[in-house]
Amino acid sequence: MTDHTSLDTAWPSLRVDDWTPTRDTLHMWTQIVGKVRLALSPMVNHWWQVTFYVSARGLTTGAIPYGTAILDFEFDFCDHTLRIRSSDGSGSPIALEPKPVAEFYAQVMRALRDLGVDVRITATPNEVVEAIPFAEDTTHRSYDPHAATLFWRQLVQADRILREFRSHYTGKVSPVHFFWGAMDLACTRFSGRAAPPHPGGAPNCGDWVMVEGYSHELSSCGFWPGGGEEGAFYAYAYPVPEGFAGYPVGPDGAYYSEQLGEFVLPYERVRTAADPDAAALEFLHDTYRAAAELGHWDRAALECNPERWNPR
Repeated sequence: MTDHTSLDTAWPSLRVDDWTPTRDTLHMWTQIVGKVRLALSPMVNHWWQVTFYVSARGLTTGAIPYGTAILDFEFDFCDHTLRIRSSDGSGSPIALEPKPVAEFYAQVMRALRDLGVDVRITATPNEVVEAIPFAEDTTHRSYDPHAATLFWRQLVQADRILREFRSHYTGKVSPVHFFWGAMDLACTRFSGRAAPPHPGGAPNCGDWVMVEGYSHELSSCGFWPGGGEEGAFYAYAYPVPEGFAGYPVGPDGAYYSEQLGEFVLPYERVRTAADPDAAALEFLHDTYRAAAELGHWDRAALECNPERWNPR
């Protein structure tokens, strides 16, 4: 079990270059589990039925329907175990340890069969350039438990901040959830208007997937383990309103990436700020304003005061 006394800050440092092999392996593992959730869950707009959520132990799928029962998966980054549980009381743990993706895939599918779950998935990854079929992937095989725990603790902080940011909106807004395709934690606000069909273009991912995801005008933000030395907060709009890239956004260190087509705030800028929460929230609120003001959203109808029922 992880000794949390060795993790001495709430906002841990984790250099991307120091855990890239583990990150890439974990990415494939989450895709395998995510595709099981995709195969078994009823469709929800923008693919919200496929995501994971930050938990007190790691990342969880939440409840997945299967017949008259439900099951769930949890990547436990404290005990380093993938827990597969059924509402009938049965379960099947799988150790998170150095092993090829092919072995992990076989273990997951075998565990599901042992639980009486019959499911078929598209067994190749999405949104990556080199889409090695899971059953053949012996390339990705690294797992550093300390790095995995630090990544989860980054997600814990990002989840807190995104939930606070989410509370200021009464319009249509997504949960704070983890997309295993791009491996990012996200929260998306919508103006209420339809958007032009998205052109697609994500590697090894049908354009129709992006058309559904971006069917309505939005401002999205989140955290991903890239874009900075230790990961980054990001924000973008679709469709992109005129002048978006030049909108002034804080705090110091935030910038618009022409390559990515989005605003980026390196995680290390937040971690080392005098008030990390305030720095991250400044970025999220500023980038939302860029989308809403330049896109002429009905802000008065969509925004709210999250303290409105608190006693003064």
